[in-house]
Amino acid sequence: MDSHAYRIGGTEDHVHIACTLPRILCQSDFLKKIKTSSSKWIKEQGVRKFSWQNGYGAFSIGQSQLSQLLHYIDHQLEHHQKKSFEEEYRGLLKKYEIDYDESYVWD
Repeated sequence: MDSHAYRIGGTEDHVHIACTLPRILCQSDFLKKIKTSSSKWIKEQGVRKFSWQNGYGAFSIGQSQLSQLLHYIDHQLEHHQKKSFEEEYRGLLKKYEIDYDESYVWD
């Protein structure tokens, strides 16, 4: 999709993707294509009970923060022994000053 994937990783309940956003796609269309194609591939591998949640979080970083982000993605299992995914996500929403209603965040 004319995007460079620096790193993809996560745990059993979420995934992190460090990538560039294609200049010809908006963020929502890009994530929709990622979810659609990966769901198809996972089902072709024989996994029948898989689905993405409806929403997603997308955050931008500067080039100077990339190495720190890649390290963070590479060490997800260790990180989540200290902080849950929910705590992590709430922290990102606060850091990026995103006003949200908790009832719409988790499905």
